[in-house]
Amino acid sequence: MSEQGKATVRVRQIASGNGQKPGQQATLIGLGLNKIGKVRELEDTPSVRGMIRKVHHLVKVED
Repeated sequence: MSEQGKATVRVRQIASGNGQKPGQQATLIGLGLNKIGKVRELEDTPSVRGMIRKVHHLVKVED
């Protein structure tokens, strides 16, 4: 958990967005991911979970 007590989720990009549908590329950018291996810690909200679901084959959720 973060300092404010809000739940977070760590997301690592494991594949390139090149060659994917434009909406999937935009979703990666919206998550703050643009390079393979990059990790972001995001607030665990329904909107973030939906974005992760859209690009689930390009990212890995870490505990």
